[in-house]
Amino acid sequence: MALNGFQIFKMTPKKNCKECGCPTCMAFSMKVAQGAMDISACPHMSQDALDALSEATAPPMKTIKIGVGDNENSLGGETVLFRHEKTFVSKTRYAVALCTDMDDAAVEAKLAEIPKVDYERIGERMHVELIYVNCGEGADAAKYTALVEKAAALGRTLVLGCEDPEIAKAALAVCKDSKPVLNGANASNYEAMNAVATEAGVVLGVSGKDLNELYDTVAALEKAGNKNLVLDVTGENAKDTFANAVLVRRAAIQDGDRTFGYPSIVNLVKIARGDKFAQAALASMFTMKYGSVIVMEEMTYAEALALFGLRQNVFTDPQKPMKVEPGIYPINGADENSLVLTTVDFALTYFVVSGELERSGVPCNLTVSDAGGLSVLTSWAAGKFSGGTIAKFIQEEVEPKVKCRKLVIPGKVAVLKGDIEAKLPGWEVIVGPREAVQLVKFLKDMQA
Repeated sequence: MALNGFQIFKMTPKKNCKECGCPTCMAFSMKVAQGAMDISACPHMSQDALDALSEATAPPMKTIKIGVGDNENSLGGETVLFRHEKTFVSKTRYAVALCTDMDDAAVEAKLAEIPKVDYERIGERMHVELIYVNCGEGADAAKYTALVEKAAALGRTLVLGCEDPEIAKAALAVCKDSKPVLNGANASNYEAMNAVATEAGVVLGVSGKDLNELYDTVAALEKAGNKNLVLDVTGENAKDTFANAVLVRRAAIQDGDRTFGYPSIVNLVKIARGDKFAQAALASMFTMKYGSVIVMEEMTYAEALALFGLRQNVFTDPQKPMKVEPGIYPINGADENSLVLTTVDFALTYFVVSGELERSGVPCNLTVSDAGGLSVLTSWAAGKFSGGTIAKFIQEEVEPKVKCRKLVIPGKVAVLKGDIEAKLPGWEVIVGPREAVQLVKFLKDMQA
């Protein structure tokens, strides 16, 4: 049962030591109740209190870790049904499927295509994070293990689709250190699969012919002591799968039923059935409702542009602006003598402006000051992008590193020109264009 801030406060040491980062124990308790902080952030909390509070304050959906190192991904941990209520926590991960039914040429071709989707968008790497390796009907341990080894060589986290405990055990022998998911437990084999997954120390995927069977199987696994699970909610068709995904998430978050409080897998290979257009549409739908892992037959660059853009929008905290780090960003081989431009730290503004500057081919230093993650006009109106803040940033961060004394400011804040010049003796302040798309012509005209 969720606790309120006062109930949590009663169990704190009440030292007001500020070591947790909050001014008082009451402030800390309120943040824990809101899900903004973890109870373990208090260094003086007794073990009895931690044990009592950890379960009560934990998210209704368990956070599951898969992969290791740079490939480690978090699944689940969600606290709301709708993003606007608070935020979604762990973004959807996409997997490309391989199967033992495929011939060697098809496998090699698909493995060669996966690394081609790898680019950066607004400071985030966009790439296929997972590979789903399916054990087709009639495959033996040697054939499946060989396919797993080929997939593992690509350096991505694996999801092993295998319902045979002995074959799964052989496959895990060659990849368990990378912490894959073993997706293969069901009502008929869950005891044996649980033993295999527990021995290997990996996450176990659970499925059922319907939600009732899935629920009972998960409950049995929890009774056996395994709560390191993901739920395969894939049904016979898109309609059933959608209903399963929504009902599982609703049961966990709205009804507080922790038996269904686990991340989900949606296997589009089974329901799109080779229709690439259906796959793209379904991948978009289950990114929003509510696939933690979405398995696809392939991920083309065209599909990636739309899907990753959608995912980035859905899983960005609506209460926190997307920001880039303040600093000096040399563009087109700029050096200390190159022209200086300034803009705000709102990520979209930065990437639009930097893209146009790169397109111009003109060496320049783009300086980004802390404007609270707001756009140019919004930060100016809020007093975060003013003559004083710009001048201070230039004096402290730019002057020691750059010899050029020409500064281009956004045209939308041309009114700041006089104030900046007064605060920056020796600098020539130039009013740039109002729109980023005009920067190419503006810079080339300056060079002429």
